[in-house]
Amino acid sequence: MPNLDDILKMAQNAQAELQKAQANLDQIEVEGVSGGGLVKVRASAKGRIIGVDLDESLLAPSEKQMTEDLIVAALNDARSKADVAANAEMQKMTAGMPLPPGFKMPF
Repeated sequence: MPNLDDILKMAQNAQAELQKAQANLDQIEVEGVSGGGLVKVRASAKGRIIGVDLDESLLAPSEKQMTEDLIVAALNDARSKADVAANAEMQKMTAGMPLPPGFKMPF
């Protein structure tokens, strides 16, 4: 059984690894798409929106409502993909840690 110093060192290492993994999430990009590619939203795995690409056909005033709906759908798609990428990255980070059974990291 590890002593208290070992446990504290393990906790400090886990915290440092978690911070490093969190910083890396902003470097991972995902793309949310809607309308069959008419609207594309690029985001980081942290959820930061990087860019939006609209097909020119959506710029007509008569397409305003549909364009708004497609932007919302693309943002939600990007957010969902960002969550998946973030969870996968966190799983990689915690895979080698000697955590007690049932212990959940705060992310």
